Amino acid sequence: MQPTFPAESYYMTIFAVLFGLAVGSFLNVVIYRLPKIIERQWRAEHAGLDEEKTASASTDRFNLLVPRSACPACGHGITAAENIPIVSYTLLGGKCSACRAPISPRYPIVETLSGILSGYLAWRLGLGITLVGALLFTWSMIALAFIDLETSYLPDDLTLPLLWAGLLFNLGGTYTDLQSAVIGAAGGYLVLWSVFWLYKLATGKDGMGHGDFKLLAAIGAWLGWKMLPLVILLSSFVGAMVGVSLIVLARHGRDVPIPFGPYLAAAGLVALLFGEALNRYYLGFF
Repeated sequence: MQPTFPAESYYMTIFAVLFGLAVGSFLNVVIYRLPKIIERQWRAEHAGLDEEKTASASTDRFNLLVPRSACPACGHGITAAENIPIVSYTLLGGKCSACRAPISPRYPIVETLSGILSGYLAWRLGLGITLVGALLFTWSMIALAFIDLETSYLPDDLTLPLLWAGLLFNLGGTYTDLQSAVIGAAGGYLVLWSVFWLYKLATGKDGMGHGDFKLLAAIGAWLGWKMLPLVILLSSFVGAMVGVSLIVLARHGRDVPIPFGPYLAAAGLVALLFGEALNRYYLGFF
């Protein structure tokens, strides 16, 4: 993808940054609530609830929109003034206004990432279907990375729709041709699936979760099979460096699993933004 830099893009970039901050605020809701929603659904399906209990449980609504956001420590309802991206966190000093319990720094980090990346994409790509898809891909990568960091889980509710969306966007060759997208989806899944089973056969242990297969498949569906070596190389290298650092510096146990999804997501974003240039540079060695 080549930069466009039209003069009017500056206004669009400012709007994209502000809109991206607002989306980042919603992504925080997704990151916090979606794993809990899935866990509730799983428990309801496997707990053998009778009809009366099921009906009672169904009245306790918990989804991405309700109930209203509240402090997990004291239950204080978050007001509109306390929900302004980045600004509210700064003014509150990173603490709940009611009980002064600390607020996770994940909130401003996600909002900042979403705002900056949204603005950069708008500035680089200009208004069009390519920008729409790139924003959806980027916001999904952010949400999946932080969900995996906090829960070691990559929900099918995000990875599978993302995979299908990538194929649909590439029906018209938005990021790559459809053939490359289909091969990328299949190849992305099969590569990590093969690694998983080779490791399991060799050690008797699970080396990664199945969500990682689906995430790489989704990245392949969006960016095509040619980007897969770059994504695998980047994510594996960074993941290995971080893993070794945690073991050496933070006394992280060797048997404690380290989520791989954040590295895949980060590598997918790098491939989206700079993949063509990096591939040319990489292939230049050969």
